[in-house]
Amino acid sequence: MSAEADAARGGGPLAAHATGDAALRMLDRAAEAVIVLALLGEVAVIFLNVLARAFLHTSILWTEEVAQIALSVLAYVGGTVAYRRAHHTFLRVVLNKLPPMPRHVCLAAADWLVLALALTLFYLSLAVVQSNWPRQTPILGLPGGVLALPLTISMPLLAVYALENLRRAERTAMFTACALLAATAVAVSAARTAWLGSLGGTAAAVMSLALLLGSAFLGLPIGFALVLAACGYFWVSNSVPLMALPQQMVHGTGNFVLLALPFFIFAGLIMERGGISVRLVRFVYALVGHVRGGLLQVAVISMYLVSGLSGSKIADVAAVGTVMRDMIVREGYGEGEGAAVLASAAVMGDTVPPSIGILVLGSITSLSIAALFIGGLLPAAVIGVCLMALIYLRSGRANVSRAPRAPARTVLRAALGAVLPIAMPFMIFAGILSGTATPTEVSSFAVIYGLILASFVYRELGLAGLVRAAIDSAMLAGLILFILAAATSFSWALTIAYLPQHLVALLEGMRSGTAVFLVGSIVLLIVTGSLLEGLPALNILAPLLVPMAGQFGLNGLHFGIVLLIAMGLGAFLPPTGVGFYACCAIMRTRIEPASRAMMPYLVVLIIGLLIVSFVPWFTLVLPQALGFGK
Repeated sequence: MSAEADAARGGGPLAAHATGDAALRMLDRAAEAVIVLALLGEVAVIFLNVLARAFLHTSILWTEEVAQIALSVLAYVGGTVAYRRAHHTFLRVVLNKLPPMPRHVCLAAADWLVLALALTLFYLSLAVVQSNWPRQTPILGLPGGVLALPLTISMPLLAVYALENLRRAERTAMFTACALLAATAVAVSAARTAWLGSLGGTAAAVMSLALLLGSAFLGLPIGFALVLAACGYFWVSNSVPLMALPQQMVHGTGNFVLLALPFFIFAGLIMERGGISVRLVRFVYALVGHVRGGLLQVAVISMYLVSGLSGSKIADVAAVGTVMRDMIVREGYGEGEGAAVLASAAVMGDTVPPSIGILVLGSITSLSIAALFIGGLLPAAVIGVCLMALIYLRSGRANVSRAPRAPARTVLRAALGAVLPIAMPFMIFAGILSGTATPTEVSSFAVIYGLILASFVYRELGLAGLVRAAIDSAMLAGLILFILAAATSFSWALTIAYLPQHLVALLEGMRSGTAVFLVGSIVLLIVTGSLLEGLPALNILAPLLVPMAGQFGLNGLHFGIVLLIAMGLGAFLPPTGVGFYACCAIMRTRIEPASRAMMPYLVVLIIGLLIVSFVPWFTLVLPQALGFGK
């Protein structure tokens, strides 16, 4: 947008815009500094607590209280930074098919809704802070309202960013969107009195679900669509005060276990940018690069190993894909085939610890994160073996050159280079199994260990790179935590609408057996995972489905692993899966050829998922052997 155009529209002189841009940059830097301090400070506190317990036989008692505040800061300030950077997930299926003007109207409407939600949450969260302020936290004696304070403080910043997006939007689209939303709000408010008597319980829940899907398909980011849907349910049903919305959101980020999420994301980015992941890929290539389909086989094995270190699927795909992209193309496989293999192997990585999906599932259900960590290893291996078998068969019919076998000296050199990176998963499992540290505490060790390797051993991550990795990690963690907080409020709305009981009654009425329930749950997670970018689908459905699984005779741990794989499959399912777009971007290929190449891999992924689903032994044998299973 030009300065002349701004002036013609009464936007003021160029100096005014320069001043405004400078102020926004200051806000950006301040917000980034806050989330980085929250992340780095909490890493230090958790790490020191483990050392104090191990060597001084004492604990830092206030660790959990500080962790809850740090998580709240990361969720809401970090989520706001993610919105500023346009990293929030939104559905593109409908938007991409609209003509330019309707698409601009939808995007402007999304920013108007974000502005309205920010102002609403600011007002409602003030009441939460005030009502909880007289209470005190048990250890530090802080005011109880301090846990909700980051939500209150971040909402004005979110409103400023929404206004900035609207200022830069196409003028006609912005005013059209405003007029349409205002007319809708007036009409809905006028009809609310008539609805209050009839839209209670299930009817309000159905309306809320329709609002979620409708707003998401029209371009509202998923996290904000969940907040809008929950707010809509509370307002229409009139069952609880609207203040329950921020209360449930704050509750959704108050679990100490969730602190492992930003830590493992941070560790993953350090691995990717500090030369750790590339050493693993080189080692695997030296071992199996010469076999049929060697480079694609290397991609699958590398994704398994890197998933066990980073916990972040996007970090996994970036770490492996950027290293192997040029080699895959050079040996004749094609960018589309490479993107399909990366996407398929990323699905496998959802159950390889320290998976973010595992951490989220353990935090929103009663399942043990340690048991999920152990139980996810063999199911992922099953998926990996199925993919490698398909690659072997397809490569036999393709005219692709095979790399020569690496000499023993090269293998030994690559193995020595990979010794220190491979030590990380052993450290993680040793800490959990020995009881020395919880998964959350072990995740802080992963960060420290990665920093030592990247900065002092390999010397590939300087201070500037570390700061960028910290900002990106805190922003990505904030994005996920914000979605989790929003999903918590939405799931709670569905719970008080008795939706779980209605689902159980529906299944009982259909006289469905265990197999029907299992397959139905898989289909539901795949479909919603492809539409809602995986984790939001898990956040919404897992608290409803996991308790129901026991009524059908399913082991909760086994069922949880099945849900994780199904969620991952949906997140990388073309053409709607967001993860699939990331793979195409990394391989620098178009969606169409990558989607065609993905078809046989999807068949094999479904076969592997069904094997894991109907043979619980793969999930339960290791946890039971190590005393984690029932």
